[in-house]
Amino acid sequence: MTSHFDHKIVLVTGGGSGIGQATATLFAERGATVRIGDVDEAGMAVTCAASPAITARRVDVAEESSVAAFVEGAVADLGGLDVVVNLAGVLGFANTHEMPLEAWRRIIDVNLTGTFLVCRAALPHLLDGGGVIVNTASTSAHIGQPWAAAYGASKGGILAMTRTLAVEYGRRGVRANTVSPGGIDTPMTGAFAFPEGADRSLLPRTMPLGDMGTVSDVAETIVFLASDGAGYLNGSDIRVDGATTA
Repeated sequence: MTSHFDHKIVLVTGGGSGIGQATATLFAERGATVRIGDVDEAGMAVTCAASPAITARRVDVAEESSVAAFVEGAVADLGGLDVVVNLAGVLGFANTHEMPLEAWRRIIDVNLTGTFLVCRAALPHLLDGGGVIVNTASTSAHIGQPWAAAYGASKGGILAMTRTLAVEYGRRGVRANTVSPGGIDTPMTGAFAFPEGADRSLLPRTMPLGDMGTVSDVAETIVFLASDGAGYLNGSDIRVDGATTA
């Protein structure tokens, strides 16, 4: 069966673990040539081992020069760019009144500014060619989640920025959408720890009604958003959250 992604070149940040790893592998299975980026080089090696269609380059998405080299290197090595998926991110929990400014800035820099930098670098290569951007928001962009002020702010910013890109570049052939995962079983969510003195009765507000979702649940949604089957989706957000925000 012919894949939607035969001869397509896909860029995935955060490809060293979790959703990024699953997404890169799924695109490769569907016929795409994939370049992943992450600061986790050991994790990227594991992802690359899953398919000869996946290659890797280290990138710190919070650093402008690193992002520029990552995107331009992929275009030069692979011959172009069709799909960009921003999955690099960090998470931190703290009582808001105790959160250090340095921790706030790190989350904003990686999640929001990092997504902006990758989109900015990639857009010239996507224009007028039917390019697709899929950015990662979160249920925290839709509902208040305790101890996650910086994370929620970064993801809300991604949601708003992506809608702007959809309107600004829609007539230039670029679609931009977001996926909003909820409680997904990943190494990042597995590292959750309550801040000191946290009201634990607030935790159910962040949880799905049943079991946590899997990385494959989100990867399938991302690949759909990048496919021709989602051709009329632009500026949309799909929540993969087990009814957390219902």
